[in-house]
Amino acid sequence: MKGINGLTRLPRIFLSLVVCVWLVVTYSASAAEKETQFMRFVDDNAGGGKLQTAIVTYTNPAGVKIHLVAAVHVADTVYYKDLAKTFTGYDALLYEMVKPKDMGAPGREAVRANGIDIVHILQKGLKTFLDLDYQLEGIDYTKKNFVHADMDRAAFEKAQAERGESFETLMLQQLLAAMKNPQAHALPGGDAVEDPEKMLKELVKLVTRPDMERQVKTFVARQMDQMQDAAMGLDGPGGSVILTERNKAALKVLDETIKAGKKKITLFYGAAHMPDLSKRVREMGFKPSGPVEWKAAWDLHIRADQPSAVEKLLNDFIDALDEPEAPANPDGVF
Repeated sequence: MKGINGLTRLPRIFLSLVVCVWLVVTYSASAAEKETQFMRFVDDNAGGGKLQTAIVTYTNPAGVKIHLVAAVHVADTVYYKDLAKTFTGYDALLYEMVKPKDMGAPGREAVRANGIDIVHILQKGLKTFLDLDYQLEGIDYTKKNFVHADMDRAAFEKAQAERGESFETLMLQQLLAAMKNPQAHALPGGDAVEDPEKMLKELVKLVTRPDMERQVKTFVARQMDQMQDAAMGLDGPGGSVILTERNKAALKVLDETIKAGKKKITLFYGAAHMPDLSKRVREMGFKPSGPVEWKAAWDLHIRADQPSAVEKLLNDFIDALDEPEAPANPDGVF
């Protein structure tokens, strides 16, 4: 069975990449507001690089500081540890999480707290597929300065029902938009994904170069960097519940927090929310102040001593040849 699993691994990788790229881009990146970038891929010119998220600071005339901390929901463990150290310095940290109204802050074991079930399931699958940590496991939401700033589950589902919105309709909407604008989704080098020869060559590189794990991550990260317009429609005219209405809920809590006298406040939300949140914060009288701070979410430096996908596949096949033949199964039971 080990050999069979190895032989079927590569098709699963490529199929999963399609879902992975869409999911991470949709709920972790957006560039509707071009002047402020909240996620970027930094190439190391050696086949890899780093995927980074931003912390952008805004200040109003009264001296209140708001830090927009863009999150990627699956990342290296060290990324969440680094953020956790940063979070201790804030008077209030406003966080996103669609959860039941009467539910308190989830412990790290309560990873099903996110009420958007299908998103949660896919993000957990992405965590496993890319060997990363999951935000709800990497961040301690029970800290005293953590404040829930999102819609509750009942309100979220009611608002979606009223709009006729669902995860499936949003995905279809974005796929249709992508088909109309294939150049928005390009391969490294700028060629559109509709170029089959270029795509095939990129996939050959993916499976033959060292360090399969980070080659796959780098492929995904490059798409995330080049597809930051993939929040198409989520914060456009009319917006969406999953982004716009949740941002409105966050700003309501932010206003209450400012009125309570807090001076150093953080909005810790997925990077897809940040362009719209930035616009709303500016409308409240806040202006950007200080340099943008970048945090490395994914370390993608290629490790030359790690096997390629082809090498792993062939090793699995060789190992399978050494395995004893399975005993006969006269009863036909599987």
